[in-house]
Amino acid sequence: MKAKVDKRLDELSSLVDCLKGSSDEIGAIAIFIGVVRGVSDGERVLRLEFEAHEALAPKVLNRIVEEVKKKYGLIDVIAEHRVGDVPVGGDVMYVLVASKHRKEAFEALAELVDRIKHETPIWKKEVTEKGARYV
Repeated sequence: MKAKVDKRLDELSSLVDCLKGSSDEIGAIAIFIGVVRGVSDGERVLRLEFEAHEALAPKVLNRIVEEVKKKYGLIDVIAEHRVGDVPVGGDVMYVLVASKHRKEAFEALAELVDRIKHETPIWKKEVTEKGARYV
């Protein structure tokens, strides 16, 4: 299990390899990649700026990962979220779930992404051609 809030995300292929090496019982790996969109509410986006509560964000992320892992009986989970400036097309968040079967992997992945976005103290400022706003 790994949960990280940092200026850089790890290489996705190395994260997949890490999961695959954690157990020979893995039958499914589901992956979510959050990407910065180039258009929001009809405005051209230049970048997103992420800030996190330095002490609390990693703790909350870890708690969410632990709870969802236990709830769905997952083999392993990795969740990473970037902070700092991220350009259009840049990766913001990786969530990877390893399980015995695909059903629990998909269900757990959806819950993890939703909970990370709503519970983790990470704030997003959207910078567009017309200005900036927190969303």
